[in-house]
Amino acid sequence: MNQTSPYNLYKQQHACLFKQLKQCCLFDQYPLKKQLNKAFSVIKKLPRKVSNDVAQRQSDSDTAVAEARIKQLHALMSRCEEKIQHSMSKVEQRRQALPKPEFPDELPVSKKLREIKKLLNEHQVIIVAGETGSGKTTQLPKIALLAGRGVMGQIAHTQPRRLAARSVAARIAQELNTPLGEKVGFKVRFSDKSREETYVKLMTDGILLAETQTDRFLNRYDTIIIDEAHERSLNIDFLLGYIKQLLPRRPDLKVIITSATIDTDRFSRFFANAPVIEVSGRTYPVEVRYRPLEEEGTMVGTMVDGILSAVDELSLETAGDILVFLSG
Repeated sequence: MNQTSPYNLYKQQHACLFKQLKQCCLFDQYPLKKQLNKAFSVIKKLPRKVSNDVAQRQSDSDTAVAEARIKQLHALMSRCEEKIQHSMSKVEQRRQALPKPEFPDELPVSKKLREIKKLLNEHQVIIVAGETGSGKTTQLPKIALLAGRGVMGQIAHTQPRRLAARSVAARIAQELNTPLGEKVGFKVRFSDKSREETYVKLMTDGILLAETQTDRFLNRYDTIIIDEAHERSLNIDFLLGYIKQLLPRRPDLKVIITSATIDTDRFSRFFANAPVIEVSGRTYPVEVRYRPLEEEGTMVGTMVDGILSAVDELSLETAGDILVFLSG
């Protein structure tokens, strides 16, 4: 009866485990691949044939070395198999618990839902251009979830400022009917309200840039949304350049760039003519009211007085909230 050598047995097991890597969490794949490569280096040192010829049998010392290698290899392969099974079970749990988003009909971006989802599935990078109020900031992560993203890794969603990261995270969590910090979380300087089970993680662009120091291939994420890219801060420009270099190494990564309706062609050209989706229209009309200009330095409280005056004026007209954009 033919005997199978330990080399062939472990080589087959190694090949089987290597195939299963693609079903693991992205963040687990790289360290698991390193462990499997280490195991294969031991496999290559095993005898490739089994011989019954006494003259060809190994010496006692060679046999002891081979047995030690097999023992080491068995421990390595067992650990790898256990970790791979654990990672695959995490992926399945994430798939089963994937949020089922709903989309408000009144938002302009909802009318482009099918087109955005289709392009996201077909392209590695897409550009979404739209005016303020189109709903792209809150709805794009939900469209990514609808397309099946966020299962193998998290969805990173960057904002230029900490306040925006917090408030957008709170809004998306509310729309998905989940407590903030669970399926939707945020990470800003000095505060991390996210966990391993989080699907959508809001953060400042500076935080994502900092994460490249410890996770150079951003393996924690299967989708990255760079919001307000038209602001062109140093952090955003560095991130866009870094991501462009990263894309060939991460063919599984999807990237969504959002911008106002300016410079979309430039972003598209930068990412090898990535498709641009225009989301037109605003949810609320914008009325511009001009005030007489004050001479510079004539009044210290000019800006504060102007804000108070505008608030007083608007409070008399209608009930609601007021958002103030300040310089600096």
